[in-house]
Amino acid sequence: MTDTTIDARPDVRPGVVHLALALGGFAIGTSEFAAMALIPYISPALQISQATASHLISAYALGVVVGAPLLAVLGARLPRRTLLILLMVVYAVAHIASAFAQTYGGMLAFRFLSGLPHGAYFGVASLMAASVVPRARRSQAVARVMTGLTVATVLGVPFANILGQTVGWRWGYGVVALLALACVTLLYLYAPRDEGRRSASPLSELSALGNRQVLLTLLTGAIGFGGFFAVYSYVASTVIEVTQAGEAAVPAVLAIYGVGMVLGTMIMGRIADLWPVGSTFGIMIYSVALMLIYPVATAHLGTLMPLVLLIGMSGALSIPLQSRLMDVAGDAQTMAAAMNHSAFNVANAIGPALAAVAITAGYGFQSSGYVGAVLSFLGIICFAVAVWEARRSARPAL
Repeated sequence: MTDTTIDARPDVRPGVVHLALALGGFAIGTSEFAAMALIPYISPALQISQATASHLISAYALGVVVGAPLLAVLGARLPRRTLLILLMVVYAVAHIASAFAQTYGGMLAFRFLSGLPHGAYFGVASLMAASVVPRARRSQAVARVMTGLTVATVLGVPFANILGQTVGWRWGYGVVALLALACVTLLYLYAPRDEGRRSASPLSELSALGNRQVLLTLLTGAIGFGGFFAVYSYVASTVIEVTQAGEAAVPAVLAIYGVGMVLGTMIMGRIADLWPVGSTFGIMIYSVALMLIYPVATAHLGTLMPLVLLIGMSGALSIPLQSRLMDVAGDAQTMAAAMNHSAFNVANAIGPALAAVAITAGYGFQSSGYVGAVLSFLGIICFAVAVWEARRSARPAL
């Protein structure tokens, strides 16, 4: 096992480093989640339907899936500080281009380019965050980086939506570009200046693709996290069509979902440091239980809102899985960490697609909860296989 953490150095301020990394996460989270809210404003501007405009979201997700392994290999020998700065510069430039796009084809290409740095950024940022604190606080460090993304669902996304309604959707992407450049500045000033990782190489990073423990952990995220997205993608429609609370209630429900994600991230960082395997099983079992309750809770806003808060907390699954990948990836740390976010984007495709099948079959928007429960249960099975295989071969990570 390769230890990715070191004792905190006197020349490095972990809190400031984590803040800089979280700012990048905030920029990425704002862009990723606000894209759905900006679709009604983008479609008339580019003279396309909202259904066609929704392909921009898919293009971004595809960029994440493609970019994570590609950039992990290309950046294998670069210092993490340099790689993170380059990734956020690309992110800023792609969003400036998105803000000025005049055609659907151009916008589609720019959204794909915007997604390329996403997975690699979070992967490398998690490794850097863990490297500036003692090993016993590694998961908390990863959680601080992810807090930037979760806070974006509460603050960044509504702000981008307000910009779309008032001064125009292009300003939403412009603000993300400014946030990315602010992150670049902070990283340049405060990120640790490590030398090139001379032990790393493109070939060693590619070894992650042949590591069963890495693949099983990624599969756990790709399937198990699908339940979260199955519910999140249709919660607005559920509030309107099933709960019949009206469109005015949707922003409040989505904000509560985001608050749950923030709380879950903060709590899971501490728990995962103490019980890395148990916390992973625990959060998925917790998710199955909540998803089974969800269809019943959708009948009333008073029961739906607290449940949505609790379901939002299950979004912290990424933290123990990210920490586990650090343990089992060996010399392929960057590839494994980056692929974790590709796995979650696969989950973002699988969950809503399977929920759509149930909804189309006539089971209603509330059936997304049952779909989510099945996916979370399958995630438990994947992780159980990973743990069983690791223990059978007596891997030191356990």
